[in-house]
Amino acid sequence: MAKGLVVILSDEHRADGMSCAGHPFVRTPNLDRLAARGTLFADAYTPSPICVPARAAFATGQHIHETGHWDNSMPYHGEPESWMHVLQRGGVRVESIGKLHFRNVDDPVGFDAMHLPMMVKDGVGMVSLSVRREDERRAPDTRLLGETIGPGQSAYTRYDAAVVERTERWFAERAARGDDRPWCLYVGLVAPHFPLVCPEPFFSRYRQRNLPEPKLLPRDGYVRHPWVEKQNAFLDSESTFRSSDEREDAIAAYWGLVEWMDHNVGRVLSALEASGLEADVIYASDHGDNAGARGLWGKSNLYREAVGVPLITALSGMPEGRCDTPVSLLDLSCTIPKVFSLDWPGDRPGLPLQDLARMSEGADREIISQYHAAGAVSGAYMLRRGDWKYIEYAGFAPELFDLANDPEETRNVAPENPGFVADLAKALRNHVDPDFAERAAFAAQDRLIELQGGREKVLRNAQIEPTPPPE
Repeated sequence: MAKGLVVILSDEHRADGMSCAGHPFVRTPNLDRLAARGTLFADAYTPSPICVPARAAFATGQHIHETGHWDNSMPYHGEPESWMHVLQRGGVRVESIGKLHFRNVDDPVGFDAMHLPMMVKDGVGMVSLSVRREDERRAPDTRLLGETIGPGQSAYTRYDAAVVERTERWFAERAARGDDRPWCLYVGLVAPHFPLVCPEPFFSRYRQRNLPEPKLLPRDGYVRHPWVEKQNAFLDSESTFRSSDEREDAIAAYWGLVEWMDHNVGRVLSALEASGLEADVIYASDHGDNAGARGLWGKSNLYREAVGVPLITALSGMPEGRCDTPVSLLDLSCTIPKVFSLDWPGDRPGLPLQDLARMSEGADREIISQYHAAGAVSGAYMLRRGDWKYIEYAGFAPELFDLANDPEETRNVAPENPGFVADLAKALRNHVDPDFAERAAFAAQDRLIELQGGREKVLRNAQIEPTPPPE
């Protein structure tokens, strides 16, 4: 039977949001079963905690400072080449169903067919969010999380249902054809991405419980880092809740959407099994979500909640169990061609997960992530190594967290470790030159703004307009 691979990518699912990852109350039975027969990478990261740059990096296997996909208005369009191109050259049929968040359906991104593709609106999205300098930017006059919060259906939940239904038909159609060529199917789900409108009964399962408060709330005395304070001030979701009840609805809706997404993953896996097709399976998300931690919502920072991602692989020949070696979505990019015994020529920062799963736990492997998008008055850079996590902010003091003793990143120990901070800053520069990235990101955004008619024109209609799903 032909070799098959199913890659499922959700949107905004944080790394700890699974029962198998130790979450105290969220229910994810289908992801748990997948992890039980595969490898759970418990310390995985996105290359950038926002949709379009993360997805471009995942497609190309390269960091955003290498490809120039700095923010949500700079989507992937087929260059540089993707892991999908590698599979195509190797004789693998590659198709997608669902959210991609690339530029448009006409670009040669590497899929032989795209079903229900969700792309960046008009190929550029909300260019007003590319205006980042503090004295120039203008906050949108609509709220990030959606005008309605609570139980019900949104355009995104209806879209996810359509994506799952199309996937179920795809497996049945593929099995009926008896095609003996190897194949790869990418399935893109939107949940648990906001708006925070959650189908029943998933919403009520969490709203009816006495859920714990998110950690490190400013109202309880927590002081946010100055860079984070400025970034959040641009889209301060916490201040837009109309009541304490609506805020509790938002918390319940996020976790309910996680379980709704898991339910959809279960439908995909059940349809695959029912078809009789044999395939390896990968599950991941593009980035996480703060879900109220530190009084923050959405993503857009380098704390664990936003920059960490779930990653499960059920691949032939890989060991089962948990792997604590730090990994990145770039490693996943390198892994997919290896599933089909294909090589991806070129110098890329990732390594195949098949090899990383056999590394000793706690290896001093270095992972980076970075952010240059909406609300960021300057670039931010993360270096993860050993028991330490270093965050550098252009023009601001850094942060350092001792993950062995403080896995929740509650205490910045940078002030008492200046020598170690200097060492980690030097190590960061082995991966990315922050000065170069700072100049390049702002220059690229300035060019984009001018191409769209200039700053005043793009700011004239500064609204949050979620990417519309296809008809």
